Amino acid sequence: MCNECREEYENPNDRRFHAQPNACPNCGPHIELWDKNGTLLFKYHDAILRTAEAIRSGKIVGLKGVGGFQLLVDARNEESVKLLRMRKHREEKPFALMYPSLEDMKNDCEVSEMEERLLLSPESPIVLLKRNSTLQRFRDENNPDHLGSRTFAGLAPSIAPRNPYLGAMLPYTPLHYILMRELVFPVVATSGNISDEPICIDEYEALKKLSEIVDFFLVHDRSIERHVDDSVVRIMMDRIQVVRLARGYAPFPIELNSGLRTPYSGPILAVGGHLKNTIAINSGNNIFISQHIGDLSTQGSFNAFEKVTRDFQKLYDISPSKVVHDLHPDYLPTQVARKFQIEKVSVQHHFAHVASCMVDNKLSGEVLGVSWDGTGYGDDGTVWGGEFLKIDGASYQRVATLRSFRLPGGSVAVKEPRRTAVGLLHELFGEKLFSLNVEPIKAFDYETLTVLRKMLQTGLNSPITTSAGRLFDAVSSIVGLRQVVNFEGQGAMELEFALDGIDSNQVYNYRIIETEALDSGCKIQDTRSKKDHDPSYIVDWEQMIKEILFDKSIDVPTGLISAKYHNTLAAIIVHVAEKIGSEKVVLSGGCFQNKYLTERTIARLTEEGFKPYWHQRVPPNDGGISLGQLFIALNAGRKQEERNPRQEVTRKKLIT
Repeated sequence: MCNECREEYENPNDRRFHAQPNACPNCGPHIELWDKNGTLLFKYHDAILRTAEAIRSGKIVGLKGVGGFQLLVDARNEESVKLLRMRKHREEKPFALMYPSLEDMKNDCEVSEMEERLLLSPESPIVLLKRNSTLQRFRDENNPDHLGSRTFAGLAPSIAPRNPYLGAMLPYTPLHYILMRELVFPVVATSGNISDEPICIDEYEALKKLSEIVDFFLVHDRSIERHVDDSVVRIMMDRIQVVRLARGYAPFPIELNSGLRTPYSGPILAVGGHLKNTIAINSGNNIFISQHIGDLSTQGSFNAFEKVTRDFQKLYDISPSKVVHDLHPDYLPTQVARKFQIEKVSVQHHFAHVASCMVDNKLSGEVLGVSWDGTGYGDDGTVWGGEFLKIDGASYQRVATLRSFRLPGGSVAVKEPRRTAVGLLHELFGEKLFSLNVEPIKAFDYETLTVLRKMLQTGLNSPITTSAGRLFDAVSSIVGLRQVVNFEGQGAMELEFALDGIDSNQVYNYRIIETEALDSGCKIQDTRSKKDHDPSYIVDWEQMIKEILFDKSIDVPTGLISAKYHNTLAAIIVHVAEKIGSEKVVLSGGCFQNKYLTERTIARLTEEGFKPYWHQRVPPNDGGISLGQLFIALNAGRKQEERNPRQEVTRKKLIT
């Protein structure tokens, strides 16, 4: 502080006495505008004015915020938005928007009362909003009252292609407020990073990594200690659902209520999953979840994961006595956990999903957990993802699962729904598939089909999966929506968006088969290995897929097919719940980011007398895995203390 500010700060009679943000133009933060090479162009308020001019002219600006850099560009300028996509190598994944005011946002989006409260809250997250059907806007962009007879173009189509939703937020720092006051139009405000890496937090790091993307940098001289993305939330069943836990929400504290508290409360570190990673740590019966770290597929993201892991222990002054990790041996967090010189505990992926939702809802006792996602390592070494788990404390029973099929190409199939569809249809039709006139087959050339046929015949690089996420991919390919994806979940998202405006209660046929029937004439080609963890029921989707193929062949609208498909999945969940008999049904996993599926399932379960629970404060995707891991480890500690207080919990006992 300068002398004048320090005098205010130290004077008990001054209103700025011990005010930590006390500053003035002399000793406060300074703003500078740099070119892409780091050359200083303008300072102070001139830097902001020139930044606004640059954005108006279609330039891309890297702005240093509070948790890292953001990339800003005029959201109305289609050429500039496309240029940003090209430079950032982000083909179609939706961009977030920042609006000057709530009134401007309402011109483009439908904003409910609850969404308005979220947008204006201190957390200021990105809120997923339904696009407004009328996009006519009349105002003068130079008029501070936003009035006038002049019109200007709506949002660039490339912001969120084929997506009825927009991720929108309002200014949340003084710098954003001042800049947006100058612009008076919406801007793209996306993370300042290169693909699959955490956002840049230092201007010199940004110069190195972002200079090929941006034209200018607007920087300040306040250092950023750790990266924090913008949080993403949406309204689900008239409640808040956090999709990405970050700025404003994280580190997120959870106090275990009396029903969830455990005698064992020793410090535990949970390192989460490989995708959408977060970590968690506890202090007694308080659990703290970190900010969104991201997908750990690059060295940069892995470095960020290690830094957050160190910082979290330092922040809460905790030295963990145990470390909990995913069952998958190749996940990077698992490999890091194995290096700790403390007790190690592994937790099955989908078990952790359900446990996280239980903690989110302060739920104890026996539940039926429906854990649907894209990928999770199963106890039998196959890829799980369409699971029904009966859970009580630190143990679970796999009571039902979706019928399995093969993924030709393994991880490649995740990026190509057409491969997933070929694997699924081969389960039904065998070799006859390759002579059928269906969309997935038409999407390949002859040579590639020959390779796929051989892979499915031999099982080479074609892992078995029960994944609900891959089922979504396969259906999106079959109906002709998406053969190759440009970002995770794109096929499933477009399948959901296709039913926008469709009102239908129709369902397809399916079967739920007791596993004993598999050995007595059932025609399902059972690819599972026979072990103790085999479920009691298999959900057979064969008839549903055949009816989808028929609907496609007679040109039933894709939206109606999608509605019937989603309705069928909700019906399946209710049907399994009836067979298992658990009153409480917990919905978790990435598939339950799907608004229609989640709300339809909740409504149907409620109609049939069940008590459904879903995510609210903790993400349903892998961002909640660390919380579930930690809670299971705490419960395992309780179970162990009840048996023998002095005996340590073993990996084998936790898994079983």
